[in-house]
Amino acid sequence: MKRIGILSDTHSCWDDRYAKHFADCDEIWHAGDIGDISLLERLKGIGPEVRAVRGNVDHGDVTRACPEMLIFTVEGVNVLLTHIGGYPGRYTPGLKHVLSDERIKLMVCGHSHILKVMPDPALDLLHVNPGAAGQQGWQRFRTLVKLTLDSGNISDLEVIHLSK
Repeated sequence: MKRIGILSDTHSCWDDRYAKHFADCDEIWHAGDIGDISLLERLKGIGPEVRAVRGNVDHGDVTRACPEMLIFTVEGVNVLLTHIGGYPGRYTPGLKHVLSDERIKLMVCGHSHILKVMPDPALDLLHVNPGAAGQQGWQRFRTLVKLTLDSGNISDLEVIHLSK
């Protein structure tokens, strides 16, 4: 069983509440638009493993350290982590085939700054966009997501609201 903390679109914004809310997490995933590479270093100080992808506004050290997409398995759950991915019914071009071919059960993306958790019954997966954790953007709320992966199951999904 692993507890996962998920965030996106920090745009270089560090908030000490990331450490508070992710203290019990085994892994932290960042779905892009990280901003400054030091933010990833601070996240690594919280959890034993940090996985991150670059976003469309990332550059320099972040683009050298982070791929555009990660596909991996945790606790029997195949995961796809990317920044721009769309959502069920409106995936970015070519992504639906990757999701199907890789038998993805959990797709995580960012970019829109809009919190969205929705199943895709056609592909038998759960789509999670944690919204934006940073202050830059048009989002009404800053949000984080936590969930548990255990023996092929996704459970205990929790949305954490931060003040704007």
